[in-house]
Amino acid sequence: MTVGGGRRHDRRRPAAAVTAAATSGDSAVVRGVLLDVDDTLVDTRAAFRAAIDRVVARWMPFLDGAGRDDAVRFWVLDDAGAFAAYTRGELTFAEQRRIRAERLHARLGGPALDDTGFARWEEAYEAGFRAAWRAHDDGRALVAMLRALGIPTGAVTNAAREYQVTKLAAVGLAQVPVLVSVDDLGRGKPDPAVFHLACERLGLPPGEVAYVGDELDVDARGARDAGLTGVWLDRHGVGLVPDDVPAVRTLAELPALLRLTR
Repeated sequence: MTVGGGRRHDRRRPAAAVTAAATSGDSAVVRGVLLDVDDTLVDTRAAFRAAIDRVVARWMPFLDGAGRDDAVRFWVLDDAGAFAAYTRGELTFAEQRRIRAERLHARLGGPALDDTGFARWEEAYEAGFRAAWRAHDDGRALVAMLRALGIPTGAVTNAAREYQVTKLAAVGLAQVPVLVSVDDLGRGKPDPAVFHLACERLGLPPGEVAYVGDELDVDARGARDAGLTGVWLDRHGVGLVPDDVPAVRTLAELPALLRLTR
């Protein structure tokens, strides 16, 4: 969900230039579409804020508005790379979340969390997080269009399958199958095997499949390196225009970019 490290050929352009620059550059025919879940189909950034606001109100009520904003930024940044370690099979989901919670408290002056304290923290966080799950409007519209066109579609996620199936159902996107999760191979994107397994389950070769997600390296470049058409969704308006993968600002731009028709 956070943008991967940029490369030296990435550059910033005015917003109006992003769409014009987001062209594939090859003539591959796309017959199937794979989608990331968090911050692509689901507004996870807003759900993060709701969850962090809830735990901050309980454990760090002394923080003002700026402090709460800092808490959200720090949580999303995950500078220790705990979630990435989880996707590599190096940490459990609970371990990565506890690391992030403890680092958040250490940074912002919150109390230490023992096992009981963290269990309560986790319960509060999850309640706030789940209550705030919402689909992005452009994600809902894209899924409807792909279904109407009869284009095979599925989700690929670095989170647990059951968790993401529950999330998609909660936001009204139960029709999107979770084809591959971190549970399948014990590791996640950008491992090429993850993308290849998703294509196999979609029933198409990688060269006929596009994958779109909000992380430049993990999603777009990872898919590109696995032989798919990787597309970066600049969901948060970073404004980079990479030279090696197409970029869009909204999923509404994707059908034209990929020339999706019946």
